[in-house]
Amino acid sequence: MSQTTTENWVKPYGDTMNDGRVQLSFTLPVALDENAKEAARQLALEMGLDEPAVVHAEDMGQGFSFYVLYGQCKHRVDLSRIKVAKPEFETLDKDAINALIADKMGRKMVFLGACIETDAHTVGIDAIMNMKGYNGHKGLESYHEVRAINMGAQVDSEELVARAIEEQADVILVSQVVTQKNIHLDNLTRLSDLLEAEGIRDRVILVVGGPRISHELAKELGYDAGFGTKSYAEDVASFAINEWIKRNGT
Repeated sequence: MSQTTTENWVKPYGDTMNDGRVQLSFTLPVALDENAKEAARQLALEMGLDEPAVVHAEDMGQGFSFYVLYGQCKHRVDLSRIKVAKPEFETLDKDAINALIADKMGRKMVFLGACIETDAHTVGIDAIMNMKGYNGHKGLESYHEVRAINMGAQVDSEELVARAIEEQADVILVSQVVTQKNIHLDNLTRLSDLLEAEGIRDRVILVVGGPRISHELAKELGYDAGFGTKSYAEDVASFAINEWIKRNGT
């Protein structure tokens, strides 16, 4: 007999359980007046919110205005039916990662990190790579069995690939924050294609991280793993050494 999954329905919580109360904010490309405020309210209705109310409106100048609305969401979702793709590995602590690299590889694991193309936001890559890390989690530079090379921001994909070949990188870690017009998708696809063209894609573990990155998206773009917010050096390093062991059968 097949097992029955227990349903687990949820909807937004505002003041009381299951009231569906939500807060929504957006900008309209029109100057602030009463018609614009009503347009904001009607847009919330079109989005499916019941009883929307504009609780804050502000003129931003140059023909733009900003709105905050409250409303009631009538929809709910069943958590028991949601299965988010994520890399399968056990997150180890720093000492365990160092020990595993030393035992299985017999040398330092080389991580090459960069923000590619026009992306100048280094907060994410620095949090993973730099010695001090982030939020109490030390970065890869502090791991004595890791050689961490942080190339910084606005690195051309060709330059990154050339450096990966030069350094014999085991892992390429790319951070992408700039996502306007989905430019991050073009950047990431181009890097993967360049690695394929150079014949080294199968030799490197290719990882991408960023606020709009999911593991599912990363896999679709030809990457081995994707990490979003609240990911730390030990998450990336644990995945990397686990993937290296799987590939090398050690």
